[in-house]
Amino acid sequence: MNKEILKKSQSLIGLFILCLLLSLLSDKFLTGTNLWNVLRQISVNVCISVGMTLVIITSGIDLSVGSVLAFSSALGVGLLKNGVEFGSFDTFMGFTVLGSIMITLLVGLALGLFNGWVITKFSLPPFVATLAMLTMARGLTMLYTKGIPISNLGSSFEFIGSGWFLGIPVPVWISTFVVLIVLFITKKTTFGRHIYAIGGNERAALLSGVNVSNVKWLVYGISGVMASIGGILVSSRLNSAQPNAGTSYELDSIAAVVIGGTSLSGGLGTITGTVIGAVIIGVLNNGLVLLNVSPFWQQVVKGLVILLAVIIDQKSKRK
Repeated sequence: MNKEILKKSQSLIGLFILCLLLSLLSDKFLTGTNLWNVLRQISVNVCISVGMTLVIITSGIDLSVGSVLAFSSALGVGLLKNGVEFGSFDTFMGFTVLGSIMITLLVGLALGLFNGWVITKFSLPPFVATLAMLTMARGLTMLYTKGIPISNLGSSFEFIGSGWFLGIPVPVWISTFVVLIVLFITKKTTFGRHIYAIGGNERAALLSGVNVSNVKWLVYGISGVMASIGGILVSSRLNSAQPNAGTSYELDSIAAVVIGGTSLSGGLGTITGTVIGAVIIGVLNNGLVLLNVSPFWQQVVKGLVILLAVIIDQKSKRK
């Protein structure tokens, strides 16, 4: 029993040890300003990672989240900034902040559903299908923005990523709301149980009457929506949509999911574990910056942490 509790708490224990070490090495780490900054920064990865968790539980992977984030947010803020002109009808259509957000979410959903459709329709490995989307969405972003940032989006939009509400950063509220929704899906719905069933044994789930294709389709759609929410937070915080936004975000997302205890083989994992994993990644990034560690060494350290998490996962499965 004690071993089981220790196994379930290993992410929390790791987070505690990491925070303890950083507080000893830097007197700036445990300040209120820095801790709020960490929470604001991890909000993007939390949103992306909870969607990635659902994908990995089904034994899949989504490498396209960074590019989906970039394209959906660029298109949304581009419409907010410039609107759409219909030259033939001498008509101009402007977009409000809410309209821009809805477009961003719909684009993320469409790209995610396309991933799911390709994977289920043509029986492609998720790695290959989402790698192709990574390239396509990044190319579409460059074509749409022409490689130039879309800036000066207005104070109302900027408030989403930089504002405060009841003494807490708005991105923290948004990521918390997202986590609660996905927690409800996984814990209280038939759809959530089907996600775990497919990851545990896809053949058995199919024979039990689960519509495997539809579940996978929706899971990748949710992943796309979560990436687009991350895009809204990034672009609003910077008050700009950058053509290279989201680069390597898929790696931080996968790292958070694996460190949080979700098995890469599928069938096992929790949203709360992923949130803890995202916090660990955020604290690690922040601590390395405070300690003036080279960005190149930061990548090395992050890679080692991911490798260690996967080794622990594999050993646990063998036992």
